[in-house]
Amino acid sequence: MTEPVYSLIGRTFIPGYSAPTGVSAEDGPAYLFAFKGYRLLLREEEGSLSVPTVGMLAAAGVSVAHPHFLGTLDGRVCYTAQLPDDVAAPAGMGFHGLRSVLDLLDEDFFWLAGRAVQIVEWDRTHRYCGRCGEPTEDHERERVKVCLACDLRNYPRLSPAIIVAVTRGDELLLARSHRHPPGRFSVLAGFVEPGETLEECVAREVKEEVGFDVRNIRYFGSQPWPFPHSLMIAFTCEHAGGEIVLEEAEMAEAYWYTADNLPRIPPPPTISRQLIEWFRAGQGDEHRPEAGAF
Repeated sequence: MTEPVYSLIGRTFIPGYSAPTGVSAEDGPAYLFAFKGYRLLLREEEGSLSVPTVGMLAAAGVSVAHPHFLGTLDGRVCYTAQLPDDVAAPAGMGFHGLRSVLDLLDEDFFWLAGRAVQIVEWDRTHRYCGRCGEPTEDHERERVKVCLACDLRNYPRLSPAIIVAVTRGDELLLARSHRHPPGRFSVLAGFVEPGETLEECVAREVKEEVGFDVRNIRYFGSQPWPFPHSLMIAFTCEHAGGEIVLEEAEMAEAYWYTADNLPRIPPPPTISRQLIEWFRAGQGDEHRPEAGAF
């Protein structure tokens, strides 16, 4: 079966499970997304950050065990691997949390790093069967851990979550939860519960967090979010009546804002920022995806 092709910001990524014939994890030019825990090893050169190659790490004496093939980026092979906890960063490199490099690392590489960290975390946490405790093995043809004793199969985990821009005329609702720093506001978000549609999740989360009902729920877009393994599904909707009543255990504050008076908001690569920019652009039909209303 032909692998899908993903167009990133400026490059083409072809995902895969097995490396092309004749390609090995020791190939020097291959990119290597190497992690120690959730921290990515990056080159630090003249104020910029970049993903090193296998050859660079080999020359620095860093070897990896059990690398996972990610795919090819503009024809260049990409791998990911978990490094031992006692490995020190080679000269000219350092370990960085992904959140801290959100607007510092090349955007295409950031999203590939997000894919990579979820794969190495899945590999680290599913080496034994959750049903019978026996060791698992990687499947030959797909990314799944298989227990040879009871045949339980574990794919990399994904946690679907909605994120929504709620409008009221020419105003946008922005809120801050207790876990976010003072002054930083964003749109509402929350995880989907079992048995719930995405539209039902939008209505429930808004009702729970700010106390009012919404209408005209429309799909906007989606974005993987590797903190730790979310898939953000974005929507827009309209205020249907009622005042803001905060869920005090979760929400610190929430207000209505006009496009010319926004507070500090998330950085551009995030889908939360995309939703806010959609609002700021005027909410015209040219900015709204084709979708049915709920």
